[in-house]
Amino acid sequence: MTVPVFEEYEPAIDCVCAGCALQRRAAARAVPVRYGGHPAAHGARRALVLATAAGVVLSCGAAGAAAAAGQSPGAPRADKDPEPVPDTPQGEKGPLKGSGASGPPSDSAVLRKTTRAEIINRAKTWVDAKVPYSMEKYWSDGYRQDCSGYVSMAWNLGTNEWTGSLASYGTRIARADLQPGDMLLFHNPADPSKGSHVTLFGGWTDYTRTHYVAYEQARPRTRKQSTPMAYWSNSDRYVAYRYKGVSGGAPGSSSTTAFPGAGQFGPGANNAHVTRLGEMLIARGGKRFYAVGPGPVWGEADRRATQAFQQAQGWKGVEADGLPGPDTWRLLTTGAGRDIPAAVTGGSPNASVAFPGRGYFQPGSSNSHVDRLGRQLVKKGYGKHYVSGPDPRWTEADRRNVEAFQRAQGWRGGAADGYPGPETWRRLFA
Repeated sequence: MTVPVFEEYEPAIDCVCAGCALQRRAAARAVPVRYGGHPAAHGARRALVLATAAGVVLSCGAAGAAAAAGQSPGAPRADKDPEPVPDTPQGEKGPLKGSGASGPPSDSAVLRKTTRAEIINRAKTWVDAKVPYSMEKYWSDGYRQDCSGYVSMAWNLGTNEWTGSLASYGTRIARADLQPGDMLLFHNPADPSKGSHVTLFGGWTDYTRTHYVAYEQARPRTRKQSTPMAYWSNSDRYVAYRYKGVSGGAPGSSSTTAFPGAGQFGPGANNAHVTRLGEMLIARGGKRFYAVGPGPVWGEADRRATQAFQQAQGWKGVEADGLPGPDTWRLLTTGAGRDIPAAVTGGSPNASVAFPGRGYFQPGSSNSHVDRLGRQLVKKGYGKHYVSGPDPRWTEADRRNVEAFQRAQGWRGGAADGYPGPETWRRLFA
């Protein structure tokens, strides 16, 4: 497979000062053009030079893009002035063996195992080293110094992939399920030079989940910063993936998954564990219980949301008293168990329409919930993508029909990804 010649993506928020603009113009003029060889090759090189020069002219619009993103073009930035390439005393810079885009791994390929902590730690090494962005150069570890080379390095793939092949090394997940070490990828197959980019997810900045810590390779060098979900531009086109070879929990998982103790919850409690409990309950369908927050002070909203989650598991009596125990905490931190069903007017939630959980609607799934979903989509008038069926097997037709229903609700971006959640389920079966 041949790597296409394209600019993976220069984010619109990068420096727009006169000095950097001058540097870009100089770089465009310095593109070497070697004559000789086949006339078609000569023309392709000349077209590349012209395209580069055109990109310099078009880059003047970055100031407007920065303003649209809510940033002042003249505001001081830590990455404002490009730095020279630092020395690499650890060894000669060079590409890995077979440094081109290697393409999807074979079905029999054994992916390198890693943990979330190791992914983030590798990502930090480039941040600390301030690795300059380049699509042609390779860092001392052999990985290409662009956005996809950075993720290839962090995931420890052993090859330099590109935005068109990275997805083959991951499993698509919902944005709500993102954990540190996962990636957000936008690849434009029609024209990879138009916006293609990839970032590493480093964790949510707060409970609203509107911003996350992004590790990314972009001009002028590797950076770690708060970024809007999913990105500054083309946000609705980014897809979340989890590396197939990852194991274990998030960095520091021993402290984040272990139950902190019953004494951390209940009347009078005021601590970070209460906040985290509320965040997890909201992610599992409990948002309606919180008028504000969640926060560190235990309140009735926390108790009611916890009780609703416990009841969703079929627990009764003291097992569903609204106070989290080890089993409740384990299900929440691991994403297991059933989500909180949507409220049903006229009494208690109807178990027959309770959302069974996101895990039933994934590629390769086959169960009665998929069949029931498909039949309801047809009943509601959203079954045009079915050639046959519906049936218990989850297919692309199911996803496209769900997406059509979600878009009919006015949802866009990640809210209309074709995978049903509690609100999609509630509206379908209302």
